[in-house]
Amino acid sequence: MSQHIHIVSFAIPFPADYGGVIDVFFRVKALAENGLKIHLHCFQYDDRKPSECLEKMCWSVNYYRRDVSFLRQLSMRPYIVTSRDCRELIENLSKDDYPILLEGLHCCSVLEKVSNRRIFVRAHNVEHDYYSELAKVEKNIFKKSFFWLESKRLKKYENVLQRASGILCITKKDYDYFSSRYDNVSLVPPLSAFPEVVPSEGHGDYVLYHGRLDVVENLNAVCFILDEIFPDDAVKLKIAGLNPPKCLYDKVDRRENTELIANPSDEEMLGLVRNAQVNLLVTAQDTGLKLKLLNALYNGRHCLVNEAMVVGTGLAEACEIRNDAKSLRERCLTLMNENLSLEMISKRREIMSAFCDNKQIINDLISAVC
Repeated sequence: MSQHIHIVSFAIPFPADYGGVIDVFFRVKALAENGLKIHLHCFQYDDRKPSECLEKMCWSVNYYRRDVSFLRQLSMRPYIVTSRDCRELIENLSKDDYPILLEGLHCCSVLEKVSNRRIFVRAHNVEHDYYSELAKVEKNIFKKSFFWLESKRLKKYENVLQRASGILCITKKDYDYFSSRYDNVSLVPPLSAFPEVVPSEGHGDYVLYHGRLDVVENLNAVCFILDEIFPDDAVKLKIAGLNPPKCLYDKVDRRENTELIANPSDEEMLGLVRNAQVNLLVTAQDTGLKLKLLNALYNGRHCLVNEAMVVGTGLAEACEIRNDAKSLRERCLTLMNENLSLEMISKRREIMSAFCDNKQIINDLISAVC
Protein backbone atom coordinates (compact mmCIF):
# COMPACT_ATOMS: atom_id res chain seq x y z
CA MET A 1 0.00 0.00 0.00
CA SER A 2 1.41 3.41 -0.95
CA GLN A 3 -1.50 5.84 -0.53
CA HIS A 4 -0.83 9.31 0.77
CA ILE A 5 -3.29 11.15 3.02
CA HIS A 6 -3.34 14.53 4.73
CA ILE A 7 -4.56 14.60 8.34
CA VAL A 8 -5.32 18.02 9.82
CA SER A 9 -5.35 17.94 13.64
CA PHE A 10 -6.80 20.65 15.89
CA ALA A 11 -3.77 20.21 18.19
CA ILE A 12 -0.45 18.39 18.31
CA PRO A 13 -1.60 14.83 19.12
CA PHE A 14 1.44 13.86 21.17
CA PRO A 15 1.70 13.28 24.03
CA ALA A 16 -1.64 11.46 23.79
CA ASP A 17 -2.74 12.62 27.22
CA TYR A 18 -6.40 13.64 26.87
CA GLY A 19 -9.45 12.40 25.00
CA GLY A 20 -9.38 14.25 21.69
CA VAL A 21 -5.68 13.88 20.96
CA ILE A 22 -5.73 10.23 22.05
CA ASP A 23 -8.22 9.51 19.26
CA VAL A 24 -6.09 11.40 16.72
CA PHE A 25 -2.76 9.88 17.79
CA PHE A 26 -3.83 6.25 17.60
CA ARG A 27 -5.54 6.81 14.26
CA VAL A 28 -2.35 8.34 12.82
CA LYS A 29 -0.27 5.51 14.30
CA ALA A 30 -2.54 2.77 12.94
CA LEU A 31 -2.76 4.26 9.45
CA ALA A 32 1.03 4.62 9.29
CA GLU A 33 1.52 1.03 10.48
CA ASN A 34 -0.83 -0.09 7.71
CA GLY A 35 1.32 1.49 5.02
CA LEU A 36 -0.27 4.89 4.47
CA LYS A 37 2.03 7.87 4.02
CA ILE A 38 0.70 10.42 6.49
CA HIS A 39 1.10 14.14 5.89
CA LEU A 40 0.18 15.49 9.32
CA HIS A 41 -0.78 19.13 9.88
CA CYS A 42 -1.05 20.29 13.51
CA PHE A 43 -2.13 23.51 15.18
CA GLN A 44 0.27 24.44 17.96
CA TYR A 45 -0.90 26.08 21.21
CA ASP A 46 -1.14 25.45 24.96
CA ASP A 47 2.63 24.90 25.13
CA ARG A 48 2.43 21.59 23.26
CA LYS A 49 5.73 21.14 21.43
CA PRO A 50 6.70 19.71 18.02
CA SER A 51 7.04 15.96 18.40
CA GLU A 52 9.90 13.76 17.25
CA CYS A 53 7.59 10.77 17.75
CA LEU A 54 5.12 12.12 15.19
CA GLU A 55 7.89 13.07 12.78
CA LYS A 56 9.23 9.50 12.83
CA MET A 57 5.76 8.08 12.30
CA CYS A 58 4.62 10.36 9.46
CA TRP A 59 5.80 11.07 5.93
CA SER A 60 5.74 14.79 6.76
CA VAL A 61 4.62 16.98 9.68
CA ASN A 62 3.76 20.67 9.50
CA TYR A 63 2.99 22.89 12.47
CA TYR A 64 0.86 26.04 12.39
CA ARG A 65 0.47 28.62 15.12
CA ARG A 66 -3.15 28.88 16.22
CA ASP A 67 -4.24 32.52 16.22
CA VAL A 68 -5.90 33.03 19.61
CA SER A 69 -6.05 36.83 19.37
CA PHE A 70 -9.20 38.62 20.51
CA LEU A 71 -9.95 39.73 16.95
CA ARG A 72 -10.67 36.11 16.03
CA GLN A 73 -13.58 36.18 18.49
CA LEU A 74 -15.32 38.95 16.55
CA SER A 75 -16.20 36.70 13.62
CA MET A 76 -19.63 35.26 12.89
CA ARG A 77 -17.88 31.92 12.46
CA PRO A 78 -17.00 29.81 15.54
CA TYR A 79 -13.84 30.82 17.38
CA ILE A 80 -12.55 27.23 17.32
CA VAL A 81 -12.69 27.50 13.51
CA THR A 82 -11.47 31.07 12.89
CA SER A 83 -8.49 30.59 15.21
CA ARG A 84 -7.41 27.71 12.92
CA ASP A 85 -8.08 29.47 9.63
CA CYS A 86 -4.59 29.40 8.14
CA ARG A 87 -3.45 30.41 4.64
CA GLU A 88 -0.22 28.40 4.91
CA LEU A 89 -2.22 25.23 5.63
CA ILE A 90 -4.39 25.78 2.56
CA GLU A 91 -1.30 26.36 0.41
CA ASN A 92 0.28 23.11 1.63
CA LEU A 93 -2.89 21.09 1.08
CA SER A 94 -3.21 22.50 -2.44
CA LYS A 95 0.17 21.14 -3.60
CA ASP A 96 -1.30 17.71 -4.43
CA ASP A 97 -4.62 15.88 -4.74
CA TYR A 98 -4.29 13.43 -1.84
CA PRO A 99 -7.41 12.83 0.30
CA ILE A 100 -7.76 14.95 3.44
CA LEU A 101 -9.04 13.94 6.89
CA LEU A 102 -10.06 16.87 9.10
CA GLU A 103 -10.09 16.23 12.84
CA GLY A 104 -13.22 17.89 14.15
CA LEU A 105 -15.33 20.82 13.04
CA HIS A 106 -12.41 22.89 14.38
CA CYS A 107 -10.48 22.33 11.13
CA CYS A 108 -13.34 22.75 8.67
CA SER A 109 -12.32 26.12 7.26
CA VAL A 110 -10.49 23.81 4.81
CA LEU A 111 -13.89 22.79 3.41
CA GLU A 112 -14.57 26.42 2.54
CA LYS A 113 -11.32 26.91 0.65
CA VAL A 114 -10.28 23.61 -0.93
CA SER A 115 -12.50 22.15 -3.64
CA ASN A 116 -12.53 19.15 -5.98
CA ARG A 117 -10.91 16.93 -3.33
CA ARG A 118 -11.94 13.96 -1.22
CA ILE A 119 -12.24 15.60 2.20
CA PHE A 120 -13.50 13.71 5.26
CA VAL A 121 -14.34 14.97 8.74
CA ARG A 122 -13.89 13.09 12.00
CA ALA A 123 -16.79 14.26 14.17
CA HIS A 124 -15.49 14.14 17.74
CA ASN A 125 -18.76 15.55 19.12
CA VAL A 126 -21.92 17.31 18.11
CA GLU A 127 -19.99 20.46 18.89
CA HIS A 128 -22.86 22.89 19.44
CA ASP A 129 -24.37 20.48 21.99
CA TYR A 130 -21.00 20.16 23.72
CA TYR A 131 -20.59 23.94 24.05
CA SER A 132 -24.20 24.38 25.11
CA GLU A 133 -23.60 21.94 27.97
CA LEU A 134 -20.41 23.79 28.93
CA ALA A 135 -22.40 27.03 29.08
CA LYS A 136 -24.96 25.45 31.43
CA VAL A 137 -22.38 24.44 34.03
CA GLU A 138 -19.88 27.31 33.74
CA LYS A 139 -20.05 29.76 36.66
CA ASN A 140 -17.77 32.48 35.28
CA ILE A 141 -20.09 34.90 33.45
CA PHE A 142 -17.57 35.70 30.71
CA LYS A 143 -16.80 32.06 29.97
CA LYS A 144 -20.50 31.18 30.14
CA SER A 145 -21.26 33.90 27.58
CA PHE A 146 -18.47 32.68 25.32
CA PHE A 147 -19.67 29.06 25.47
CA TRP A 148 -23.25 30.13 24.75
CA LEU A 149 -22.22 32.28 21.78
CA GLU A 150 -19.88 29.59 20.45
CA SER A 151 -22.69 27.03 20.61
CA LYS A 152 -24.92 29.28 18.50
CA ARG A 153 -22.13 29.89 15.98
CA LEU A 154 -21.26 26.20 15.79
CA LYS A 155 -24.87 25.17 15.16
CA LYS A 156 -25.09 27.56 12.23
CA TYR A 157 -21.62 26.73 10.90
CA GLU A 158 -22.16 22.97 11.00
CA ASN A 159 -23.83 23.14 7.58
CA VAL A 160 -20.33 23.34 6.10
CA LEU A 161 -20.30 19.54 6.51
CA GLN A 162 -22.50 19.33 3.41
CA ARG A 163 -19.27 19.90 1.47
CA ALA A 164 -17.51 16.90 3.03
CA SER A 165 -17.04 13.62 1.17
CA GLY A 166 -17.84 11.76 4.39
CA ILE A 167 -18.39 12.23 8.13
CA LEU A 168 -16.87 9.70 10.55
CA CYS A 169 -18.76 9.57 13.87
CA ILE A 170 -17.42 8.31 17.17
CA THR A 171 -20.66 7.06 18.81
CA LYS A 172 -24.00 5.64 17.71
CA LYS A 173 -25.75 8.66 19.20
CA ASP A 174 -23.64 11.02 17.08
CA TYR A 175 -24.16 8.79 14.03
CA ASP A 176 -27.94 9.05 14.44
CA TYR A 177 -27.69 12.84 14.66
CA PHE A 178 -25.39 13.38 11.65
CA SER A 179 -26.99 10.74 9.41
CA SER A 180 -30.37 12.47 9.81
CA ARG A 181 -28.85 15.65 8.36
CA TYR A 182 -26.05 14.69 5.98
CA ASP A 183 -25.08 12.04 3.44
CA ASN A 184 -22.10 9.65 3.60
CA VAL A 185 -22.04 9.31 7.39
CA SER A 186 -20.17 6.37 8.94
CA LEU A 187 -19.76 5.05 12.47
CA VAL A 188 -16.03 4.67 13.20
CA PRO A 189 -15.34 3.89 16.90
CA PRO A 190 -12.05 5.01 18.41
CA LEU A 191 -9.08 2.70 18.08
CA SER A 192 -8.09 1.13 21.36
CA ALA A 193 -4.66 1.84 22.79
CA PHE A 194 -4.92 -1.45 24.67
CA PRO A 195 -4.79 -4.95 23.14
CA GLU A 196 -7.14 -6.61 25.63
CA VAL A 197 -9.02 -6.29 28.90
CA VAL A 198 -6.46 -6.91 31.65
CA PRO A 199 -7.71 -5.73 35.05
CA SER A 200 -5.27 -6.19 37.91
CA GLU A 201 -5.67 -9.16 40.20
CA GLY A 202 -6.17 -8.60 43.88
CA HIS A 203 -7.80 -5.71 45.70
CA GLY A 204 -7.25 -1.98 45.66
CA ASP A 205 -7.66 0.43 48.55
CA TYR A 206 -8.76 3.63 46.78
CA VAL A 207 -11.31 5.17 44.44
CA LEU A 208 -9.99 7.01 41.37
CA TYR A 209 -11.37 9.79 39.22
CA HIS A 210 -9.20 10.83 36.29
CA GLY A 211 -9.56 13.36 33.49
CA ARG A 212 -8.29 16.66 32.16
CA LEU A 213 -8.87 18.89 35.17
CA ASP A 214 -8.81 22.27 33.43
CA VAL A 215 -12.00 21.37 31.55
CA VAL A 216 -15.10 22.67 33.32
CA GLU A 217 -17.03 19.44 32.66
CA ASN A 218 -14.39 17.39 34.48
CA LEU A 219 -13.82 19.93 37.24
CA ASN A 220 -17.54 19.92 37.99
CA ALA A 221 -17.49 16.11 38.08
CA VAL A 222 -14.70 16.20 40.67
CA CYS A 223 -16.58 18.75 42.76
CA PHE A 224 -19.71 16.57 42.60
CA ILE A 225 -17.68 13.61 43.87
CA LEU A 226 -16.05 15.62 46.68
CA ASP A 227 -19.08 17.63 47.74
CA GLU A 228 -22.02 15.29 47.08
CA ILE A 229 -20.85 11.67 46.90
CA PHE A 230 -17.99 11.68 49.42
CA PRO A 231 -18.07 14.92 51.43
CA ASP A 232 -16.46 12.93 54.26
CA ASP A 233 -13.47 10.59 54.41
CA ALA A 234 -15.46 7.38 53.98
CA VAL A 235 -13.07 6.17 51.25
CA LYS A 236 -9.56 6.93 50.12
CA LEU A 237 -9.90 9.12 47.01
CA LYS A 238 -7.38 9.90 44.30
CA ILE A 239 -8.00 12.61 41.70
CA ALA A 240 -5.59 12.54 38.76
CA GLY A 241 -5.25 14.56 35.59
CA LEU A 242 -3.83 17.44 33.62
CA ASN A 243 -3.65 21.04 34.79
CA PRO A 244 -5.68 21.08 38.00
CA PRO A 245 -6.71 24.66 38.92
CA LYS A 246 -5.80 26.27 42.24
CA CYS A 247 -9.37 25.95 43.51
CA LEU A 248 -9.05 22.16 43.31
CA TYR A 249 -5.78 22.17 45.24
CA ASP A 250 -7.49 24.27 47.92
CA LYS A 251 -10.45 21.89 48.10
CA VAL A 252 -8.26 18.77 48.37
CA ASP A 253 -5.95 20.38 50.94
CA ARG A 254 -8.88 20.63 53.35
CA ARG A 255 -9.43 16.86 53.25
CA GLU A 256 -7.48 14.13 55.03
CA ASN A 257 -8.17 11.12 52.81
CA THR A 258 -7.96 12.64 49.32
CA GLU A 259 -4.91 12.95 47.08
CA LEU A 260 -4.52 15.13 43.97
CA ILE A 261 -2.05 13.80 41.37
CA ALA A 262 -1.26 16.57 38.88
CA ASN A 263 -0.04 15.89 35.34
CA PRO A 264 0.86 12.21 35.78
CA SER A 265 2.89 10.48 33.07
CA ASP A 266 1.19 7.90 30.86
CA GLU A 267 2.80 5.12 32.91
CA GLU A 268 1.75 6.67 36.20
CA MET A 269 -1.82 7.16 35.00
CA LEU A 270 -2.05 3.57 33.80
CA GLY A 271 -0.82 2.41 37.20
CA LEU A 272 -3.42 4.55 38.97
CA VAL A 273 -6.22 3.12 36.82
CA ARG A 274 -5.05 -0.47 37.23
CA ASN A 275 -4.51 -0.30 40.98
CA ALA A 276 -7.75 1.46 41.93
CA GLN A 277 -10.47 -0.70 43.41
CA VAL A 278 -13.12 1.50 41.78
CA ASN A 279 -12.77 3.84 38.81
CA LEU A 280 -15.51 6.39 39.47
CA LEU A 281 -16.42 8.39 36.35
CA VAL A 282 -19.34 10.79 36.24
CA THR A 283 -20.33 13.56 33.86
CA ALA A 284 -23.20 15.97 33.31
CA GLN A 285 -22.67 15.89 29.53
CA ASP A 286 -23.86 12.96 27.42
CA THR A 287 -21.81 14.17 24.42
CA GLY A 288 -19.22 12.15 22.52
CA LEU A 289 -17.27 9.27 23.99
CA LYS A 290 -15.10 9.81 27.04
CA LEU A 291 -11.87 7.96 26.23
CA LYS A 292 -11.00 7.78 29.93
CA LEU A 293 -13.91 5.34 30.11
CA LEU A 294 -12.12 2.99 27.69
CA ASN A 295 -8.96 3.20 29.79
CA ALA A 296 -10.92 2.19 32.89
CA LEU A 297 -12.73 -0.66 31.13
CA TYR A 298 -9.60 -2.14 29.59
CA ASN A 299 -7.31 -1.75 32.60
CA GLY A 300 -9.33 -1.12 35.75
CA ARG A 301 -11.24 -3.23 38.22
CA HIS A 302 -14.76 -1.97 38.99
CA CYS A 303 -16.00 0.85 36.75
CA LEU A 304 -18.80 2.86 38.36
CA VAL A 305 -20.41 5.54 36.18
CA ASN A 306 -23.56 7.57 35.74
CA GLU A 307 -25.78 7.06 32.73
CA ALA A 308 -24.58 10.20 30.94
CA MET A 309 -21.09 8.71 30.78
CA VAL A 310 -22.21 5.76 28.64
CA VAL A 311 -25.34 6.88 26.77
CA GLY A 312 -25.08 6.08 23.08
CA THR A 313 -21.76 4.22 23.44
CA GLY A 314 -22.91 0.60 23.69
CA LEU A 315 -20.75 0.18 26.82
CA ALA A 316 -23.42 0.36 29.53
CA GLU A 317 -23.38 -3.39 30.23
CA ALA A 318 -19.64 -3.26 30.94
CA CYS A 319 -20.15 -0.79 33.79
CA GLU A 320 -21.93 -0.37 37.09
CA ILE A 321 -24.44 2.47 36.63
CA ARG A 322 -25.95 4.70 39.29
CA ASN A 323 -27.14 8.28 38.85
CA ASP A 324 -27.72 10.16 42.10
CA ALA A 325 -25.08 10.90 44.71
CA LYS A 326 -26.61 8.62 47.34
CA SER A 327 -26.76 5.59 45.03
CA LEU A 328 -23.26 6.22 43.68
CA ARG A 329 -21.91 6.41 47.22
CA GLU A 330 -23.65 3.25 48.39
CA ARG A 331 -22.60 1.21 45.37
CA CYS A 332 -19.03 2.49 45.55
CA LEU A 333 -18.74 1.49 49.21
CA THR A 334 -20.05 -1.97 48.34
CA LEU A 335 -17.62 -2.39 45.45
CA MET A 336 -14.70 -1.44 47.69
CA ASN A 337 -15.27 -4.80 49.40
CA GLU A 338 -15.89 -6.93 46.31
CA ASN A 339 -13.33 -8.48 43.98
CA LEU A 340 -13.99 -8.19 40.25
CA SER A 341 -15.42 -11.59 39.38
CA LEU A 342 -14.15 -13.81 36.56
CA GLU A 343 -17.66 -13.68 35.11
CA MET A 344 -17.54 -9.87 34.96
CA ILE A 345 -14.07 -9.91 33.37
CA SER A 346 -15.26 -12.38 30.74
CA LYS A 347 -18.36 -10.29 30.02
CA ARG A 348 -16.30 -7.13 29.74
CA ARG A 349 -13.87 -8.79 27.31
CA GLU A 350 -16.77 -9.85 25.13
CA ILE A 351 -18.28 -6.36 25.13
CA MET A 352 -14.98 -4.58 24.44
CA SER A 353 -14.03 -7.01 21.69
CA ALA A 354 -17.29 -6.28 19.90
CA PHE A 355 -17.03 -2.54 20.52
CA CYS A 356 -13.45 -2.04 19.46
CA ASP A 357 -12.04 -4.40 16.84
CA ASN A 358 -8.97 -2.41 15.84
CA LYS A 359 -8.28 -4.41 12.71
CA GLN A 360 -11.83 -4.00 11.41
CA ILE A 361 -11.96 -0.33 12.34
CA ILE A 362 -8.74 0.50 10.51
CA ASN A 363 -9.76 -1.53 7.45
CA ASP A 364 -13.09 0.31 7.32
CA LEU A 365 -11.33 3.66 7.76
CA ILE A 366 -8.85 2.97 4.94
CA SER A 367 -11.68 1.84 2.66
CA ALA A 368 -13.63 4.98 3.44
CA VAL A 369 -10.97 7.65 2.96
CA CYS A 370 -8.54 6.18 0.41
